[in-house]
Amino acid sequence: MSANAATPREHLAHQLAEAVAEALRTDLTRQARALLVVSGGSTPVPFFAALAHQELAWDRVDITLADERWVAEDATDSNARLVREHLLVGKAQQARFIPLTTGHSTPEEGVEEVAGRLEQLTWPASVVILGMGGDGHTASLFPDSRELSLALATDATVVAVRTPSQPQARITLSAERLHHALRHVLHISGDDKRTVLGRAMSGDDVRELPIRAFLSCPLAIYWAP
Repeated sequence: MSANAATPREHLAHQLAEAVAEALRTDLTRQARALLVVSGGSTPVPFFAALAHQELAWDRVDITLADERWVAEDATDSNARLVREHLLVGKAQQARFIPLTTGHSTPEEGVEEVAGRLEQLTWPASVVILGMGGDGHTASLFPDSRELSLALATDATVVAVRTPSQPQARITLSAERLHHALRHVLHISGDDKRTVLGRAMSGDDVRELPIRAFLSCPLAIYWAP
């Protein structure tokens, strides 16, 4: 499909893919490896597909997730499965993917192992791409999470999360670790998400709308209807 025939969301996905690829290329001119942190859900799928076609030294790129459900990597709602099926294809299959789950039965048991993996990567990340839910959450920083205050304040790399509104336990990069990046992007779509973002920009209670934790840093917003 040509760019002119693409939907607004597909066009936005290609713009974001080009920007992210250029950021990775730039960083790879001055360091051996570069790190990309992505989010799950349905919104990034066209972006993943577009990014996978970019010319890049993929064998020098590490990719990990902002958060993950504590499910098997081949589960239908696994963010790792989403990345493997839509991003780690074609040229991009040469990238190294670092999942956020382990063989432990709970994220609390697996946190230390996951943190150890992540701490071996090249920080600050080149790009952190965030999503946002209708409740203002980003990564697994949910307004109703019992661990929200911890995840917003800790200098730990990852936090195990239990959230009443979500059926599965989760693991998330902490806000501090998500801030540890050269570039931040918020990738959202739909009028409802634009309305939530407007609310977030007009207030400062991070516990009400956790996306506010990232509005004070330079944040490139990619939105399409």
